[in-house]
Amino acid sequence: MIVNKETGKLENNRFSPSPHFNERPDEGDVSLLVIHSISLPPGEFGGSYIEDFFLGKLDVTQHDYFKTLKETRVSAHLVIDRQGEIIQFVPFSQRAWHAGQSSFNGRDNCNDFSIGIELEGVDDVAYSDAQYKSLVEVTKALQAVYSKITNENIKGHEHIAPGRKTDPGPAFDWMRYLNLL
Repeated sequence: MIVNKETGKLENNRFSPSPHFNERPDEGDVSLLVIHSISLPPGEFGGSYIEDFFLGKLDVTQHDYFKTLKETRVSAHLVIDRQGEIIQFVPFSQRAWHAGQSSFNGRDNCNDFSIGIELEGVDDVAYSDAQYKSLVEVTKALQAVYSKITNENIKGHEHIAPGRKTDPGPAFDWMRYLNLL
């Protein structure tokens, strides 16, 4: 797996451009990788709802929960589904809107200097072997281009927004993931 530094995209993976991004204050400051989890509707896997959500095309009439997301504008750099398939939404050189109010190592606004990866999942259901495999491959590719993303600078959403976020949650095996890097 290779990150094209010029385009900010993973080579040979699907790119579905989200409108929910903007310029980073300093493109050379990418120094944090944030692991998230998402499922839409909550606790359900499969389908196109996550992609639709990040593209701003989620049909809120399809599920009562979706009505709570009507005005929400978020994205991630990429999503890894339960089968390990990757969809990229925002070039790594741009600021995706994934972290919200957040702080890491005394710095606020983690979106400014981080890359956000969503795993299709929930806090209390084990992530798939295919997801770990893809996540490790993507992480290694990112670390080859963004040298400031050390293993110590890989955190969960729960770590940069404690009390507000809980993902990827206790079902994510940090030791397994980090040992594979």
